[in-house]
This record gives sequence, structure tokens and C-alpha cells, in this order.
Amino acid sequence: MFGSRHPLTLLIDELKRFPGIGAKGAQRIAFYLLGLSQEEINRLTDSIQNAKQKVFTCSVCYSLTHIDPCEYCTDDTRDDEVLCVVEEPFNIASIEKTGIFRGRYHVLMGALSPLKGKGPDELKIDQLKKRVVEGEFKEIIIATNPTADGETTAHYLFNLLNDGNIRMTRLAMGLPVGSDLDFADQVTIKRSLEGRITLKE
Repeated sequence: MFGSRHPLTLLIDELKRFPGIGAKGAQRIAFYLLGLSQEEINRLTDSIQNAKQKVFTCSVCYSLTHIDPCEYCTDDTRDDEVLCVVEEPFNIASIEKTGIFRGRYHVLMGALSPLKGKGPDELKIDQLKKRVVEGEFKEIIIATNPTADGETTAHYLFNLLNDGNIRMTRLAMGLPVGSDLDFADQVTIKRSLEGRITLKE
């Protein structure tokens, strides 16, 4: 559409680097941005720069925060006996949206991935073990993603932290509401069968 050095092409190329944004999505966003007023563009760029300068990882749980420790760690209404372990900081937002979890969090900052050369030393696993040893947790919820790397990480954490005194749980995984069995993969169906609920004894 445009030359390789055209300003719009360069903008689209940068936007394509965003997670989940393809060529068409990047193009739509680029045209949307060009339609904004200079004031709106300034406000957007200022907010990005402000977030980049002021947001960092919590020294306790490694969630994203602008205060240290973060709001999750300093909230005295949360349950100190339940710890939810997630891969990335943005996973916390998904859990918080449910409104039902009131425990503490620990962010691993990724998942174990032998093929990518990502081992335990690259994650916040030593820090997790230290928190578990020093804390009073009665349950650890392993909420890693339902991927090969997420499963590998979950098994590793179970073997590392399972001392018999702490309840170890894994997020249930199965068929999403409104889905059709014909479109589900074998792993999803297997998980649904393993995590089935009892309707009548």
C-alpha cells in the first residue's frame, strides 16, 4: 500500500509487534490514531510514558504496581492463608474480575519452557518457595495457563511445594459455557471429564 519508509508503514509495523495484533488490526489502529486530534495524541503518549516511568513490579508478589508493596499485598482484608500462583501480572486482572478470590498472589513472570531455554532460575520460583516456607498458607492455587508450558510449570511447582501440610489445587479446566462438544479438542474434553461435577450421589 505504501513504501517501506512511509511514516504510516513504519507505524503499522510497530503496531504489529503488539501481542495479538496482526497486519489488519495494526492497520485499523494506525488509521484510528491518525484520526485523533493532537490533544488526544498527546494525552495518549503522556499516559504511556507516565505508566512506563511509574509502574514496576511489587517486591513481594511481582504484580505490576505504582506503590511497594502493592495494593494486593497491603490489603488487610485479603486471606493470608490462600496463595494463587499465576504466570504473568495481567493474569491477576482476569481473576480479580470474578470478584470471588480474596487471597494473595504470586506472579512467576513466565512459565517453564525447556524448548525456549527458560528454566526455574529465570522465574520467581525461589521467591515463591521462600514465601511459602515463611508464610502461613493453607492452600496454594496453581493458576498457570492450560498450555504445555503451563502444565509443565504446574507439575514442577506441585513437586516443589507439596510438603503434605498445604492443600495444593489447580484451576479446573474444561468446556467453556456456550461451546459445542464437536468443536472441543481432546485435551479440553479430557479435562472436562476429569473435573466433572456431581449432580446426584
